[in-house]
Amino acid sequence: MYSSVDTIWVLLGAALVFFMQAGFAMVETGFTRAKNAGNIIMKNTLDFTIGSIAFWILGFGLMFGATNFGLVGTPDFFVRGDYSSTVPTMAFFIFQTVFSATAATIVSGAMAERTKFVSYCIYSLMISALVYPVSGHWIWGGGWLSNLGFHDFAGSTAVHMVGGIAAFLGAKALGPRIGKYEKDGKPNAILGHNLTIGALGVFILWFCWFGFNGTSTVSMTGDEAIVSASTIFVTTNMAAAVATTSAMIITWIRYKKPDVSMTLNASLGGLVAITAGCDVVSVAGAAAIGLISSLIIIFGIEFLDKKLKIDDPVGAVAVHGMCGAAGTVMVGIFALEGGLIYGGGTGMLLVQTAGVLAVGLWVLATMTTVFKAIDVTVGLRVSEEEEITGLDIMEHGLISAYADFMPALSAVSSYTGYAQTPIHIVRNEEPVLFEEPTKSKASKSAKLTKIVIIINQNKFQALKEAMNKIEITGMTVTNVLGCGVQKGYHEYYRGVRVDMNLLPKIQVEIVVSKVPARLVIEKAKEVLHSGGIGDGKIFVYDVENAVKIRTGEEGYDALQDDDISLEENKIKFNEKVLTDVV
Repeated sequence: MYSSVDTIWVLLGAALVFFMQAGFAMVETGFTRAKNAGNIIMKNTLDFTIGSIAFWILGFGLMFGATNFGLVGTPDFFVRGDYSSTVPTMAFFIFQTVFSATAATIVSGAMAERTKFVSYCIYSLMISALVYPVSGHWIWGGGWLSNLGFHDFAGSTAVHMVGGIAAFLGAKALGPRIGKYEKDGKPNAILGHNLTIGALGVFILWFCWFGFNGTSTVSMTGDEAIVSASTIFVTTNMAAAVATTSAMIITWIRYKKPDVSMTLNASLGGLVAITAGCDVVSVAGAAAIGLISSLIIIFGIEFLDKKLKIDDPVGAVAVHGMCGAAGTVMVGIFALEGGLIYGGGTGMLLVQTAGVLAVGLWVLATMTTVFKAIDVTVGLRVSEEEEITGLDIMEHGLISAYADFMPALSAVSSYTGYAQTPIHIVRNEEPVLFEEPTKSKASKSAKLTKIVIIINQNKFQALKEAMNKIEITGMTVTNVLGCGVQKGYHEYYRGVRVDMNLLPKIQVEIVVSKVPARLVIEKAKEVLHSGGIGDGKIFVYDVENAVKIRTGEEGYDALQDDDISLEENKIKFNEKVLTDVV
């Protein structure tokens, strides 16, 4: 007889774990470059859809079918058997499907920005149909590891380490992104384009992890299940909280500033590490696991990046592979019953270690074969031209994933520099007044000077007001990217020194004649100077001539606005429009 409470609990968990796809998509998109954002979204979508189909046709049976010597389940094509308990078969099936999809999507981030889309689709099919189900059977399907007493409650090894090792192998097979390493092996920082989106992804994943771990009880019937689920929620949160805080402190000490992306990675590393033992460790044990996972994240990412030369843009190998393996082994240390520090001896620790090694070898053998086969058939990596141009346009015909979202600054967009000039919108079929411009010669006695000011965006309003006070009413304002050089000052991204980082700036161009150039410079310095890095720069140029198109005036005269003539033109224009209407 089915339990409505248990069924609702499992289906709720399935929905939460499915929503982790959105979290992974946001993390991977934010940690990579904008020119590949659409490709990242497509990969995170298709690994779920292809994986769902493959798991339905073959994978689920290999994982949960009747065991064959504890090695693999009997295939049950299209899930026709009965796998019900207190929940229906289909509830159990969808719950397991979303876990399978999680293992598949982990690889996307490590292989980002240089993988052929068709090759990634083939990989998604293979891991969901064969690789994940077989090792999953050993752990959760009645296989040999479960018979040994191997404990992986919600998938530190079964899901995350499998995906993490596959990610490592995929990144290794692909090689690093163009520009990631110098000829001498020195790594270069390739900054993610939107850490805000990346942080949103982390929060989504943290939220969904309560479902990933908590609903793995697959029951909320009885006091024991209720207490267990409640404890799991707390241990899950505590491991992530300690990992995040620890990473923030460590990077602050190590890099002189708290590193944003490393801290976000540590949040996920703590969640991955606690997943295996969230039901059997204390809150203090969860805190210890979180602390250890933060160290694994920081030094693991540095080791992969600097020593092994594995280019993993999002830290998937350290987060899922390293923390997944370590978290599983740490069950043998921190488990309240059987853990080493609670007097349980080394038995459980040895079983946990053996399980991690066995699954690791299985994934190593199968995924090496899969990636090699893909490489020699359809090819694994895109061409150099495609990688440089971006996979959005080259793989999907998408010019930009942000086509309608151009960078804008409210202070800039609200000011044109030509506010005194009326703007009229006229229908194409109506005649437009045209006046032959009067000709004049350039004034030889007045010097024209162009002043270009590069500033931070938040300083524009103050500069505009200062210029207005000295009767500068015309300027050209442009959003630009740039960087300066500050001797002795270095920034770090994910533990790698950033040699050049283009930052959004505002470029203000002013041409003066009547107003002295020195006055403009001094006023600009007065409002922009803070004494800190990034106050900006001022460039001064001689201008040969200026021509006002409307009147034909040149030189000094071209820079002067005659209020009377403007008003006369406005009246003439309005009279013309009224005459046409009549």
